[in-house]
Amino acid sequence: MTIAKNKVVTIDYTLTDEKGTIIDSSKGQEPLSYIQGQGNVIPGLENSLDGKGRGDSVKVSVPPAEAYGEWDEEKIVDLPLDRFEGAGEIKKGMQFRAQGEQGAHIVTVTKVKEKTVTVDANHPLAGKTLNFDVTVVDVREATKEELNHGHVHEPGGDH
Repeated sequence: MTIAKNKVVTIDYTLTDEKGTIIDSSKGQEPLSYIQGQGNVIPGLENSLDGKGRGDSVKVSVPPAEAYGEWDEEKIVDLPLDRFEGAGEIKKGMQFRAQGEQGAHIVTVTKVKEKTVTVDANHPLAGKTLNFDVTVVDVREATKEELNHGHVHEPGGDH
């Protein structure tokens, strides 16, 4: 069976940055399973796997536009410190879930001043070219429940 829209794909992968530094890997863990065509993985990786099958290996370099987007200066904003009431002491590097026009996303505190907090709403990998080394472990039909829920269910589960 080959990878196509609505198939469950299971991969072993290593993700590195432009310098070859490992960012993430399934090595020593369970492989990653996702539903092709559901937006569960970045478009550049998903597109490179289309048509592949069990045992195939792929090395692909994904530009920012096909990954987490370009880094955007406009996503750096100063917020009043009182917007963080109840969060305890705010420190650089802390992350918070924020609700924006395009849904919930994570923001990272980059600076704390007396009355303001600067946050960066860019994805941590925005603006970066990502290099994937992937081996397809399995490809199967998605169940109706998986398609309805938009994600893969563990064997025996229906979460």
